Amino acid sequence: MGIIARQSIKGTIATYIGVAVGFFTTFFVLTRFLTTEEVGLARVLLDAATLFVGLAQLGTSSSIIRFFPYFSTDDKRSHGFFFWMLIVPLVGFLFFAALFWLLRTPIETWFGDKSPMFVDYYYFVLPLAFFMLFETVAETCSNVTMRIVLPRTVREVGVRVGLLICYLLYAFRYLSMDGFVVALCINYALAATIDLIYFFLTNKGISLKPDILFLKQNPSLVRNYLLYTLFLIVSALASVLAPALSSFFITAKMGLSFTGIFAIATYMATVVGIPYRSLTAIAAPQLADSLKKQDTQQTATLLKQVTNNTLLVSCTIFLLIWLNIDLIYHILPNGTTYVAARTDVFILSLSQLLLATFSFSLSTLNYGKYYAFSLLFSTILTITAIAFNQWLVPVWGMHGAAMSNLLSYAIYFACILTTVRLTMKQHPFCISQLITIALFAAIIIVNEVVLNSMSEMNIWLSSVVRTTLFIGLYLFVAYFKQLSPEINALLRSLFIHRH
Repeated sequence: MGIIARQSIKGTIATYIGVAVGFFTTFFVLTRFLTTEEVGLARVLLDAATLFVGLAQLGTSSSIIRFFPYFSTDDKRSHGFFFWMLIVPLVGFLFFAALFWLLRTPIETWFGDKSPMFVDYYYFVLPLAFFMLFETVAETCSNVTMRIVLPRTVREVGVRVGLLICYLLYAFRYLSMDGFVVALCINYALAATIDLIYFFLTNKGISLKPDILFLKQNPSLVRNYLLYTLFLIVSALASVLAPALSSFFITAKMGLSFTGIFAIATYMATVVGIPYRSLTAIAAPQLADSLKKQDTQQTATLLKQVTNNTLLVSCTIFLLIWLNIDLIYHILPNGTTYVAARTDVFILSLSQLLLATFSFSLSTLNYGKYYAFSLLFSTILTITAIAFNQWLVPVWGMHGAAMSNLLSYAIYFACILTTVRLTMKQHPFCISQLITIALFAAIIIVNEVVLNSMSEMNIWLSSVVRTTLFIGLYLFVAYFKQLSPEINALLRSLFIHRH
């Protein structure tokens, strides 16, 4: 995992710089200067645009990773592969933009009663989605050419700095609400432009001229691509809809103010899943290549290593958040308003832990010959998410939305892991993961007991003592039990290099 480790480490550094920027934006700008309704509007606009992107790209992100090994050549022209990777999402965008326009009336009806402000900015979803779409496509193209660091930096740092500027300009009334929404679109436009320019500058030999002759000589490849894309189009409807459903249901059933409160909790939980995004950005092309070569040993190694490392790191982040959750809400501007979602942070973090740990198993299906199963599982994910949200949100409000998220993901990944085992004779599990989970659960339980006994202690002192004690114990066991040989080797190499 040499190149994976180097690239993912650089990507992770960029990611956590972005997390720091996002933390400052979320906890010291949004909650201080914006109302919960305004926070909710920004959240639902971004969620709607993200959903649009997932549909409009027509499976391009997965197609780029899966099929690039079949087009790549020594002269780097790639038979016009990247021409199609730009045209296909453009066609998808135009199609879904027309559908978005046609569905305005029923969508207005659903949101209009509780969240009329979202209806007012309905059409701004289109330009926002367009620029997010091509930022995603350009980043994925850079992934397969092993140049992920700058696009990752643009996404995790550049975009978030831009968002911070937008929020500050609105907070100090240099922008009206209309100007703020336009600024959001410009922010993503700049990110997409930078990524596209970088991709073409660093891959100068790539030709955008479509190689029709190559396609004619490889009809089975074209047929497989079209079939794969068809499945992904339908699958995307489910897989990108499910994560946004909770936000949409809260917006429609409870109003944008509750969406804003839930958005802050969602942001905290999302941090748990960051290691997966960093590691698999560069590991996914390696997985696709090993599946193409039918190298089962390499596939098994990648699956276990990525799963093990993401679980270990994600559990660490989860613990850091939960051990300090009361302190976070204590220092959060207007924290007494947002603390209503304290329990939701824990539930949503569990969802992110599942997502981070087992999503690479889904990639094993998607990049291999069993990709058709992803359609079935995505359908199950969407149906269960809709059913749980419809059932639980009216009963438990935000808690119901968070629980719906967790339950639907639990069912989804249970199906995926079972299928990977039965069809490919692969699984992501190892003994280290059992130790990690047991240690994680023990710390969560003991922390609750200790927290009750320290209820009279200063909240800052309590957080410092518990974090130092429990995180220190967790890392000590992880290192000396060799829960991640790759991380241990990396730490040793860094120590030797320094000395």
